Amino acid sequence: MIGRLQGTILEKQPPTILLDVQGVGYELEASMSTFYHLPECGENIVLHTHLVVREDAQLLYGFHSLSERLMFRSLIKISGVGPKLALTILSGMSAEDFTRCILEEDSKALTKLPGVGKKTAERLVIELKDRLEKDDAIKLPGAPEKIEKQANPVNDAVSALISLGYKAQQASQMVRDLDVEDKSTEDIIRAALQGH
Repeated sequence: MIGRLQGTILEKQPPTILLDVQGVGYELEASMSTFYHLPECGENIVLHTHLVVREDAQLLYGFHSLSERLMFRSLIKISGVGPKLALTILSGMSAEDFTRCILEEDSKALTKLPGVGKKTAERLVIELKDRLEKDDAIKLPGAPEKIEKQANPVNDAVSALISLGYKAQQASQMVRDLDVEDKSTEDIIRAALQGH
């Protein structure tokens, strides 16, 4: 899986970015939120990525922040929401507004997004509300600067365990029981998995 790319922007025509990474041109699709953060063509940038493999295509999606990618991944787990709709949602509403709509169960505001009907909006609220209330990593999608400031090996290890399929509460408990002082993220993950 390609998780991150650093390179020079060759072209940017929403929703597509062409990124030159040491002579290889990667074509990525991105939300308008990410486009607002892009520098000019010819400049360097780091994008967090998500690869979708289908029978007929391999699609790479790029995000300016880890929190936006996390929200994208949460969205595509929901039945009826594919990558294209997830990008539309992230393009049509800031992550803060989207999070507020979910927590306040404001499905009416969500239906104003292109491609989001009443049933899809209700499904988004039902399936994401619990995750947003319980999971700190998802709770802050609109505040990437907060996530970057708080980033530490313990938080990174918990996020990694969640991505491995553990529930947020279980992952936190696995790490909480360890002596994590001066340990790297990898060491904490390894110790958590060995102790479980």
